[in-house]
Amino acid sequence: MTHLPLSNERRRTLQLLGVTAFHWVLASRYAHAQSATAHGPAVPGPEQLRIGYQKSAVNLVILKQQGVLEKRFPGTRVSWLEFPAGPQLLEALSVGSLEFGLTGDSPPVFAQAAGKDLLYVGAEPPKPDSSALLVLKDSPLRTLGDLKGRRIAVQKGSSAHYLLVRAVERAGLQWADIQPVYLTPADARAAFERKSVDAWAIWDPFYAATELAIQPRVLATGRDLASSNNSFYLAARPFVQAHPQVLRVLFEELSRADRLAQEARKDAIKLIADFSGLDAGVVSLFIQRRPSSPVGLLSTATVADQQRVADAFFKLGLIPKPVNVADIVWRPAAAQLAAATARP
Repeated sequence: MTHLPLSNERRRTLQLLGVTAFHWVLASRYAHAQSATAHGPAVPGPEQLRIGYQKSAVNLVILKQQGVLEKRFPGTRVSWLEFPAGPQLLEALSVGSLEFGLTGDSPPVFAQAAGKDLLYVGAEPPKPDSSALLVLKDSPLRTLGDLKGRRIAVQKGSSAHYLLVRAVERAGLQWADIQPVYLTPADARAAFERKSVDAWAIWDPFYAATELAIQPRVLATGRDLASSNNSFYLAARPFVQAHPQVLRVLFEELSRADRLAQEARKDAIKLIADFSGLDAGVVSLFIQRRPSSPVGLLSTATVADQQRVADAFFKLGLIPKPVNVADIVWRPAAAQLAAATARP
């Protein structure tokens, strides 16, 4: 794969304009026309469909708990694999252990820089309130500038990694001015509570769970730092090429699940709490911060926003080479587009 130099803005712009937009309003209108609890007719599917998800993947968790995809694809072996964070999920996708999954903004950038053969196939709207940089209540850190020289826990290659990048930039610091401590969310919380680290960059539901349990102070959120915290659906390239019609059903049902999350909030909270083992109050808080999230193809603006994430990581030397996000965005042909977006 050939990657364009970062300075080649004109060519990049032309590529971005070539990305097919699928506006959130279209997906929302489609979901609005459907019952929040009904599902569409059975359709032919692949022999197997392995889906990677995290506890934060509200739409996917609802589908899993309701058994919707098993009904839509009766001839398909649908299996669900949970991951602690996006980097681990995309590693499984890249080695052929998954067909489809959801991550935040940073994991696909690291995967593309490592040469993984994946495609962005869909996206949800930004969730800037769903991630935060936390410090303990009695911490002496009061401003972003106070991060200098401090140990900060973060999952490497996660959406929180970019949140921390933005915090460092906003503070006018260099990446070398802080001490990132790369930990999984569970290990990071333990380190945070025992004061082995000075701050923690994290996303929901871990953010909500910690907030309710120990009342940390929020040093900054994604909204404060202009970090969109986009969520992306990715798939293996061979799967996308062979089964574009499956993506239509996935978009359809994911948007329907989002409608349930918005309009039948108590039912959605129970489904997610029962699955995750999280307290209903935690689930309620993180869903409250989550906007309506119908699913569609990546818009030009979303690709441009994701390119800014990639450029920031390269500028800091956190990925080994520049990447052009548009290179791995699914651009369905007209017939595939109809299959992926048309109503049944």
